[in-house]
Amino acid sequence: MQGITQRLYQEAFNRFTDLHTAAYRVTRGRVGGTIRGAPIVLVDHLGRKSGKHRTTPLLYLPDGDDVVVIASKGGSHRHPAWWLNLREMDETEIQIGREQRRVKVREASPAERERLWPQVVEMYANYAEYQKRTDREIPLGILSPVG
Repeated sequence: MQGITQRLYQEAFNRFTDLHTAAYRVTRGRVGGTIRGAPIVLVDHLGRKSGKHRTTPLLYLPDGDDVVVIASKGGSHRHPAWWLNLREMDETEIQIGREQRRVKVREASPAERERLWPQVVEMYANYAEYQKRTDREIPLGILSPVG
């Protein structure tokens, strides 16, 4: 029964993500551009197994010209699929509001994470709780403009 419940939850979550992404794209971020005051970025990626194009709406922290994304998965012991996909990519595209950008993808260094983590928690306090739920260190992805 638990497997069926998890599959149903994942399917519902995927449909919600698809609707969120569509509303964001159509309205250029006017709908779905923030959650609890935290900004949302649309991140394109390719499924590392399926090869399918995917777009995931994520909270982000602006850091100069960089966009910092948080691979929390709500404190799960596993990394989110979008993060595993992004780690396999050198570059991708993102959308913030009406602006689309080509970006390089990398994981924050330990020094960057130490600097950025308090800012991430200040932006969205639940991240502190998510980190307590898991033994893994929640990765921070740095998306830097290409060129």
